[in-house]
Order: sequence, then C-alpha cells, then structure tokens
Amino acid sequence: DAIPSADQIRITTSLKSQKGSVWTKNKSIFEHWEVEVTFRVTGRGRIGADGLAIWFTEEQGLEGPVFGAADKWNGVGIFFDSFDNDGKKNNPGVIVVGNNGKLLYDHQNDGATQALASCLRDFRNKPYPVRVRIAYYKKTLTVLVNNGFTPDKDDYELCAKVEDMELPSQGYFGISAATGGLADDHDVLSFLTFQLTEPGKEVPTPDAEIPQKDKEKYQEEFEHFQQELDKKKEEFQKEHPDVQGQPAEDAFETVSDRELRQIFEGQNRIHLEIKQLNRQLDMILDEQRRYVSAVTEEVAKRGAAFPGPQGQVSPQAIETVVKTQEEVVRQVNEIRNSVADALRSLGGAQHPGSAGAYETAQHFSDIKEHLHLVKRDLEHLAQRNMPSGDKPKCPELPPLPSCLSTLHFVVFVAVQTVLFVGYVMYRSQQEAAAKKFF
Repeated sequence: DAIPSADQIRITTSLKSQKGSVWTKNKSIFEHWEVEVTFRVTGRGRIGADGLAIWFTEEQGLEGPVFGAADKWNGVGIFFDSFDNDGKKNNPGVIVVGNNGKLLYDHQNDGATQALASCLRDFRNKPYPVRVRIAYYKKTLTVLVNNGFTPDKDDYELCAKVEDMELPSQGYFGISAATGGLADDHDVLSFLTFQLTEPGKEVPTPDAEIPQKDKEKYQEEFEHFQQELDKKKEEFQKEHPDVQGQPAEDAFETVSDRELRQIFEGQNRIHLEIKQLNRQLDMILDEQRRYVSAVTEEVAKRGAAFPGPQGQVSPQAIETVVKTQEEVVRQVNEIRNSVADALRSLGGAQHPGSAGAYETAQHFSDIKEHLHLVKRDLEHLAQRNMPSGDKPKCPELPPLPSCLSTLHFVVFVAVQTVLFVGYVMYRSQQEAAAKKFF
C-alpha cells in the first residue's frame, strides 16, 4: 500500500488495515554503519495505530503482521509503536527487538518480553518531522531520536542502547508501517545510509568509475528521453493554445491547507456566535436596569405626591412594569434558543471545569448583591413615606398586582440563574474546543 511521490513515500495512508514497506535493492556490506531517517506520523485521532518500523535484516522482509513486515526475521527491528495493546499506558514508544529468524513477535504485550531496549517517545502529530539516528558500531546499537518539537536537525536525545549485539555482516535496510482499527498517515521523507570507520584507519576507496561504454549508453538514453519529452510538450501546446506557461501547481488543496482552513472556519463561526450572544446579553442587562429604574422612580413619585396613605400605584404604572417584565422574558427566551442552537452545532455542551464553576459562583454572588440592593432601596423608600405606626404592605388594586411580590423576585432570580448558567456552560465549551484546535 506504499505510495511514492517526488519528495516522500507514504508507507500507509490513514485507512484501516493498510500495510506498506520499502526495502533497498542491494545488500549493505558495511561492517559498521549508521542510518538517519526522517518521517512523519500524523492522524486526526487522539491515539493512532499501528506504527512504523525500521529494519536491518539478512533478507528482504515480506508483507506480514509486524508493522507491515514478516513475523520472522534475522536481524534487528526498531519499532515506533503507536497503539497500546497491553493497556500499560506505555505508548507511543520506541522498541528495539532482535531476532534470529525463529521468534514470533509478541504483539499482545507490545514486544515487552522480547525488547532489548526501549523508551517512551510521542512521535505523532509533531510540528516538525521526527528524525532518528541509528548507529551500529563494534557490536553496539545506539538509537537517537529528535522529537520534532524544534527545527534544529541536530537536537537528538539518547533513546536506547544495546551492547554485545550480533547482527548479520550483510543485510538489507527497510522501513515498513501498518494500520489497524485506527489509522495514521506514515510518511518517510528521507533515509540516509552511512559507512562508519574507526579513527585513524584509511577510508575505503570508492568503486571504480563507470566504463566509457556504459556512459555513452546512458547518455544516449537520456537524450532520447529528452526528445520524447520535448515532443509531448509541443503536442500539448498545440492542443491547448490557451494555456500559457506551466500549469499551476497549487490547483489542489493539500492536507495541511485543508486542515488549517477548516480550523479557521470553525473558529470564525465560534467568534460570530459569541459576538451575537454578547449583544443579546447587553440588551437583557439594559432592560433589567430600565426595569429597576422605573420601579424606583415610581415609588419615589408616589411617596412625594401622596403624603398620607402610601403605596397607591396607578394602573398605567402597573401596565408599564408588566410590559417591561414581558420584554425581559422574551429576551431571555431568545438567548436560551440561541445558546441551544450553538450547543447543538458544536456537538453538545461539556461539563464546566473549575474556571466555569468559579465564574458561576461569581455570577450568583453578583445577582444576589444586586437584588439585595434593589430590595433595600424599595424598603427604604416605602418606610420613609409611611407613618411610623403602620406596617408596610402592598396596596390592593385588583385584578393586577400593584407591587413586586415574592413570586416576581423568585421568577426573576430563576430566569437570571438559567441565563448565566447557560452562558458559563457555553464559555467553558468554547474554551475546551479552542484547546483541541491548538
């Protein structure tokens, strides 16, 4: 399932049950060697599967269940295991496993019983490509890993070291990957092989140059290929005279561009929803302030106009208060519907965290303090305009209530509570969604 391209090879795509591998055609005859591998493992899920493996074996590996390669090999495999099969929370990790061609890999335990060395490294979804340097020198295998968090190519950390390790004197290098129920994209960007020599020893002479006869043959093949290419270009220009220059290379959207665009569009929608909610909340707060001001002014006017029996309110004032309350209820219903639509579009509300709980408690305290001030002002105005021997009571003006009763206060507090709880839940859900994006 491997797919080659100009700048990388996708060993497996992010589809279920994929297997792919790439192997060298010729054996390596180096006694001491080093390889540098650059790769990316990317996936949309929080966890991925199955992983990627780097091989040095006596024979080329066939397709099999060990990260896309055969289950028996004579050599060594360095496994970058993404999925936690044994449930010990030790993945993603890097495992070094040797084999003499007779052992079967222990998948259920993630090779823990066969591992010669291992380390925990999260190599998925890194901002920069992950780099691995594997060296075999004087029967010692060393694995260094650059975790992909920085662009520094030489920022390696020691991951594993195996001493007294016997490997075949000649073998093939390879890299393979596989997916299971979960899937990642496994991309290899480079695979460099080096020969290591002891200090002070003479460097082996390179192979002899290509014979002149072969050079002429290769040159002739190249010229023939170049002529065929020129002919095809001329035919294409004749068939498409309206096309000027080279075709655009950015006609198709890459995976990273698509992900960035989707993130931007999602955040833009969230921003618009929050702005709309803020506007409606401001409108509700203005209505609340006007309602409190109207009640206070009405009580003050009635107290100044009637020094005798107090508490009499005109039907016009009662109608004004009732209309104001109806407008507040209507605004609350609109904000509730808007919050419900936003939550449905974003996949449902989540449980608020500690910050949400603190904001909820703060909003409740503000509501309680505000209502306490309003009640205290009303009682003060009523007591100031009434005789000292009379007890304050609401006037009887049937059929409509003439003052702010306990029921009105309870309804008002309940409506405000529902409003602020919904707003806090929405804020917490948006913060959690923003954390997922980054």
